[in-house]
Amino acid sequence: MAFANANYSDILATTIENRSRNVADNTMSNNALLARLKARGKVRTFSGGVKILQELSFNENANAGWYSGYDILPVGVSDNISAAEYNIKQAAVPVIISGLEQLQNSGREAMIDLMEARLDVAESTMMNLISSGIYSDGTGAGGKEIDGLDAAVPLDPTAAPYGGIDGATFTFWQNAVSDQTAAAGLDPTQIQGFWNLLWSQLVRGSDRVDLIPCDSTVWNAYIASLQNQQRFSNTNEGDAGFMTIKFMDADVVLDGGIYTGDVTGATGAPAGTAYFLNTDYLFYRPHSDRNMVPLSPNRRYATNQDAEVQIMGWAGNLTTSGRQFQGRYDANG
Repeated sequence: MAFANANYSDILATTIENRSRNVADNTMSNNALLARLKARGKVRTFSGGVKILQELSFNENANAGWYSGYDILPVGVSDNISAAEYNIKQAAVPVIISGLEQLQNSGREAMIDLMEARLDVAESTMMNLISSGIYSDGTGAGGKEIDGLDAAVPLDPTAAPYGGIDGATFTFWQNAVSDQTAAAGLDPTQIQGFWNLLWSQLVRGSDRVDLIPCDSTVWNAYIASLQNQQRFSNTNEGDAGFMTIKFMDADVVLDGGIYTGDVTGATGAPAGTAYFLNTDYLFYRPHSDRNMVPLSPNRRYATNQDAEVQIMGWAGNLTTSGRQFQGRYDANG
């Protein structure tokens, strides 16, 4: 019994550390956007700093132009590179073992079984917490939540600064919006026309929307509009467990979310919403030293309880380098 109790926290911390890579991978696979960003190499860790910086190009090179023969060529400095800055957001899930539970599960196998069960719950909770954060506006929990799609692609891109840049001042930092709340936004006979217009506003050469996560109401309306047409699915997203169809060459993903009634809330797209995303300009930025790992390898005791705790922690944010390439379809009347 002494052996089991003395090493319980050490085993718990080590197990979280050993499982951290799988937890991080499973969290990305649990969300359609994160799965796409992982597949496209848009998961980029950072190692320090007060803010997460995301470089972006906000203007063309002013020196570009036509010339002939011995014309003087302009070589002046062209200021066209800047960076959006994002706060580091943090999340944690505790795994708690009471002294009584340690005594009741003092055998090594029983101890590990209990620990694995607690870790499974902690991992799924963290996955849902991150997934719900991906769709948030960053104001949840007193502004501690991830700056998710509701902040990156809001209904009003001029209402508040995002990434330290004011969309009301800089038009290149405004996402497109198709507000059909006063129209027939969920009418299967009209939804494709609305989507055609929004999609065309987000095309620049080969840059175009590649992922459209939406809730069940928008999904159903789009499905109904395809009743007499052939449907195409993307096997990669299908293999990952997401139901997908095509609009143009973008994957339309059902990510409607189920409200669980707990602290994680809904984990999918808001009601009546579809995001038109160009994932070339979206990034998932976890900290290299805080990506689903134990916060401390040492034993943690409650000061006034017979209990030990290990905490699984995460830090990072969702960032954007091209807000103008993102769009939002709103049919939530």
